[in-house]
Amino acid sequence: MGGMKNDSEVGACIRKAVESYFKDLDGEKPCELYDLVIRCVEKPLIEIALNHSGGNQTRAAELLGLNRNTLRKKMQDLGIS
Repeated sequence: MGGMKNDSEVGACIRKAVESYFKDLDGEKPCELYDLVIRCVEKPLIEIALNHSGGNQTRAAELLGLNRNTLRKKMQDLGIS
């Protein structure tokens, strides 16, 4: 599949964004960081999978390793049509 290069690139992007988030807090208390990062990653990931599968939700779910019903619920929760 994608290989470690892509995995490390994604990890580096997340690491940079989270470090920037902490710098920008300026003394404020961080809030629900895990959920914040997951939400930021989940929507584009699902949109890319749907685009790659030509809008086929079953194929997108397979690409993501999700059950189709789980994908549909996540799409609804994230406002993806």
